[in-house]
Parts: sequence; structure tokens; C-alpha cells
Amino acid sequence: MKFKIKPAPPKKLKKTTLKRFLIKRMIYYVLPNVFFNFIIAYASFQELGYTHFFSGTQNLARLTLPMSLFLPVVLTIDIIKRVTDAAGQGAIEFTVDEQLNIKKLMTRLSILHGVITCSLVLAMLFLGQYNFSKDYKLDATAMAVVVGALAGVQSVIFVYLPVWRLKKWMCRTADVPAGIQS
Repeated sequence: MKFKIKPAPPKKLKKTTLKRFLIKRMIYYVLPNVFFNFIIAYASFQELGYTHFFSGTQNLARLTLPMSLFLPVVLTIDIIKRVTDAAGQGAIEFTVDEQLNIKKLMTRLSILHGVITCSLVLAMLFLGQYNFSKDYKLDATAMAVVVGALAGVQSVIFVYLPVWRLKKWMCRTADVPAGIQS
């Protein structure tokens, strides 16, 4: 006898606009990302009292590069999934084209966003390493604030950028007012 576990139906969403939906999701993403990335960086850097870009046990690249790779990937996948689910339930004023392969789009965009963001952060770290002397010590608190701010900026960008790309396959629904039937 096989037991089949049915997946839970998606939670019914309230009717709202896409703009409000995205602002709400952005707040849900920004606050925890800034807080936790700041706390993790602060706790890591305070052990030494200072940090470097690439050298040492607790360096800036060790925290920022994985964050800059995985945060855009996770946020891109999550926001596209949530927007398409909301559009499918009719909770937002848009519908998504049925011919769109959403999984392919999510995969392609998330990998692209992760690689580009990680490359840009790596380039900025190399630029900072090149401009400062080899023995330059970075203030731990300031670098923890930079890591938290970077997480916040990435959270905002990767809420809106995937939806901007998804809008190519979205169209507004035409709500028919009550009393007018065709």
C-alpha cells in the first residue's frame, strides 16, 4: 500500500497591485538580509579586531563573494515564483503568458544574476586590494556595515530586476465591470 502525500495548495493571496506586492516582498527580504549579514560579518571580524580584503582567516572576500553569488540566485528564483503564483491566482493585475517556460527562465536568470553580481563584487575587491597597501587593515565594524549594506542593495535590486525581465511575458488583465456582459 502506497501513501501519497498531496502537496498543500498554495496559500490564497489577497488582491493587490504588482507595485504593492513587490514593496511588501522587498521589505520581507531587505530587513533580514541586512540584519543577518551584518551580524555574521560583525561577529566574524570582531575576533580579529580588523580584516583584510583577501588575506587572513576572516577576510572580506570570504563573506561577500558567497553572499553575492547565492543571494541573487535565491531572490531571483523566489520572486519569479511568487509573482507567477500571484498572477495565476489573480491576486495581481497581470497574467503570465502560458507559453513561457517559467522554470527555464528562473534558472537562466538566477545563474546570470549570480555570476554577474559575484564577478562585479570580486572586481571591486581586487580594485580595493590594488589601491591599498598589502598591510592595510580594514576596520571590522565599517566592513560589517558595508557587508550589510551590500546585502540590502542586492535584496532591493533582485526583487525588481527579475520582475522587470518577466514583464515581457506579462499582460494586464481586463476586469469586466459588473453589469457589462459581452
